Amino acid sequence: MARQFEFEPQRGVGSEVLGGNAERLVVMAFRVRVRLLVVAVALLSIAAAVPTQAQKRGPDGAPNPTASVIDEQTLLNQAPRVEGRVDIPDPKAGVLIEPAGRTWQYVHEVLLHRASAVIILGTIAILGLAYLIVGPIRIAEGRSGKKIFRFKAYERFAHWLTAVSFVVLALTGLNVTFGKVLLLPVIGPDAFTLVSQAAKYVHNFTGFSFAIGLVLIAVIFFRDNLFQKIDLDWIKQGGGFIKNKHAPAGRFNFGEKLVYWLSVAAGAAVSVSGFLMMFPFYGVSIAGMQLAQIVHTVVAVLLVALILAHIYIGTIGMEGAFEAMGTGEVDLNWAKEHHDHWIAQQLANEVRLRPPSATVAE
Repeated sequence: MARQFEFEPQRGVGSEVLGGNAERLVVMAFRVRVRLLVVAVALLSIAAAVPTQAQKRGPDGAPNPTASVIDEQTLLNQAPRVEGRVDIPDPKAGVLIEPAGRTWQYVHEVLLHRASAVIILGTIAILGLAYLIVGPIRIAEGRSGKKIFRFKAYERFAHWLTAVSFVVLALTGLNVTFGKVLLLPVIGPDAFTLVSQAAKYVHNFTGFSFAIGLVLIAVIFFRDNLFQKIDLDWIKQGGGFIKNKHAPAGRFNFGEKLVYWLSVAAGAAVSVSGFLMMFPFYGVSIAGMQLAQIVHTVVAVLLVALILAHIYIGTIGMEGAFEAMGTGEVDLNWAKEHHDHWIAQQLANEVRLRPPSATVAE
């Protein structure tokens, strides 16, 4: 008969270790299940929210990815100034929305544009009426045929350097203001982009030649443009526009002196403000940059109106005036009519400097 053996496991240290590990495994498994449950709940919440957003569609039926985004007007009303954090050194880049910026946009894009159009078109209209009503100012006694030297070569160089630079600046600057309205519809967006980009570079670099010419004009013609008592007589006699009155004047009359001082002051203002815009935020804040743009625009438009009047008088508005800066010489009768004191002094100097005629020996 076979013997039956009974086996009874021995209890000891090893069994206690196995029991502790089992308990820890149970705890860890429980924690994993809890974490999985939390993740599952989170995913279910996200999944429940996504269909709600996806159901918001645009007018064409396509999904609107910005449906849950706060619209711009609501953001502007709730937060008049929105500022964030940036990693770059310039903290101003963190300002996303600024109340003063909206006011500035209206001033720059609406008010300045309208005022500029009124000033420039108004000046052109006034000059056109003056030409139709008064016509060009003729030389009363006609041309004498004798020329008097009026401007030296370096004086004409300074004038034309400044004049040509200003015309280029005016045209390229007006493109910034009115190009989108006048030029863009004519040549199209692609060509307008190329033209405007080139005009911007030309405008910036021409500013340096204009500033140089302005300094030359200010220095060369400073002494001749100081106001004197004779300027009061010129004003009393109507500046030569009253036919039965003669307006005395030196090398420059009161009107020309006024153009000189206004041009120098306005030219300095647009040069300084223009350089501030070319090199932004050097010593000025955002408010300073906005002020520079306002000054640059307003003064430049007023200077355009002034120079339009100056061009009119120097070309079709007065007979013989353009020759002064064109060739440097003017007709003798023109000089007597418009600058009598100056021509009298010039003729006296010619007599004084003329060598004495040789006498016949007896």
